[in-house]
Amino acid sequence: MATFAIASLLLIMLPGPDQALITRNALVGGWSGGFLTVLGGALGLTVHAGAAAVGLSALLIASAQAFTVVKIVGAFYLAWLGIQMLRQAIRSRRSSEADNQAVAPQGAAYLRQGLLSNALNPKVALFFVTFLPQFLTADGGSPRARALLLSAIFAGLYLAWFSLYIVSVEQLGRWLRRPRVRTRIEQVTGLGLVAAAVRLLTSSR
Repeated sequence: MATFAIASLLLIMLPGPDQALITRNALVGGWSGGFLTVLGGALGLTVHAGAAAVGLSALLIASAQAFTVVKIVGAFYLAWLGIQMLRQAIRSRRSSEADNQAVAPQGAAYLRQGLLSNALNPKVALFFVTFLPQFLTADGGSPRARALLLSAIFAGLYLAWFSLYIVSVEQLGRWLRRPRVRTRIEQVTGLGLVAAAVRLLTSSR
């Protein structure tokens, strides 16, 4: 269990689309915006983790057509998010800080962005199908129950790590929210999400 927790935490800490999206939303929406994005991301992970535990993700991976459909949908969603952020960066240059605050997403939007960015990513499904079985040892318990337990641990570590990450973003918030810095972060986040979409769309399993 400890080995699984350490390996999971190291994987969670790797920079990726999640971190970029959480950083941006924490700057725009403060602690609540960042945490709702993290919560949505954890729910998205739970979708795949639960599916992997009952075998549905294995079916998705086995079906090339289903995998491709989910991959395309997920890639287009990431690209859409990235383009929206690039557009916001352009608007930020032309508007005052007060105007920028007025266009901040609502709570449900933060939650939805975090949820869909993971739930529509077939690479997350592939991760759970290939990662979890390595820790499903024959110890007399139910493999499905153990898979659900390990998935819950992974989601808990995800919540804990990114909650601490949001705290660090908040500590640097005054500097990071400067119009010039924030615009640059919007640009980098948008380009990062578009690049992630391209990688997802062009990648093989």
